[in-house]
Amino acid sequence: MRTVLVTGPGGAGRTTVAAATALASASEGARTLLVSADPIPGFPDATAPTPVAAGLRSVRIDPAAHFRSELLALQEQLSSVLELLGGNPLDGEELTELPGSGELALLHALRRAAHGDWSDEAYDLLVVDLPPLRDALRLLALPGQLRRYLRRLLPQERQAARALRPVLAQLAGVPMPAQWLYEAAARRDAELAQVEALIEDRATTLRLVAEPGPAADEALRTARTGLALHGLRADAPVANRLLPGHSPDPFFAALAAQQEKSLGHWADEGAAPVRVAHLGRDPQGPDDL
Repeated sequence: MRTVLVTGPGGAGRTTVAAATALASASEGARTLLVSADPIPGFPDATAPTPVAAGLRSVRIDPAAHFRSELLALQEQLSSVLELLGGNPLDGEELTELPGSGELALLHALRRAAHGDWSDEAYDLLVVDLPPLRDALRLLALPGQLRRYLRRLLPQERQAARALRPVLAQLAGVPMPAQWLYEAAARRDAELAQVEALIEDRATTLRLVAEPGPAADEALRTARTGLALHGLRADAPVANRLLPGHSPDPFFAALAAQQEKSLGHWADEGAAPVRVAHLGRDPQGPDDL
């Protein structure tokens, strides 16, 4: 399965380009799955893969639901210890997501898509609408960072002492959660390894979307540095919302000239950009995309 990760500066139209990429792939006969955290006009707002068009399914990430399910599952595992300490269990309805839950939900979605957990159907292409550029680069480094933290906190070589835990539990009269803790850490490590393998796979590329201009020039330079550090391959950048260069209006003609100058810089520094014309409005559905 090939994977295309789509990102760009905030407001550059990365979600639009991700959806258009998925539609174009499906129209060419590839079985395609689109994963996004943002709503897309004309696409189903479903948290499970749902048909959009022939060969295309989409899924919307729900960070709040993922946060609730993960925290409630952890609470269930700790129930005996919490009862001993007199803790009051949390109700799912009172939980609100914390900062960072969106990134973890997206990593979970990547693992499910790569591992085929969502359905029995195999996909030829996975298109992922990532957060804005700087957040996306941090997100792509997150699996490796979390794996390092897990290995430091719960070294696998110390699991040999787990045979003593039942004895310690009897002596102390307190349930010892270390066994399931190590098992949970091993599961998390394996899941993060799957996401890390997907990101580092040679069939995975990152598609940068930007609206040509001085700010986008600087953002693309930053992106190229980040991609090089993480060993990621980039597709040709997508120049979004290009204005027509033949406008008789001096204002629009000057903006178009500035865009063309910016595109010249992009071509000098890397692959020639893919050009996407400005519709004059925001896309309203699959036909516009």
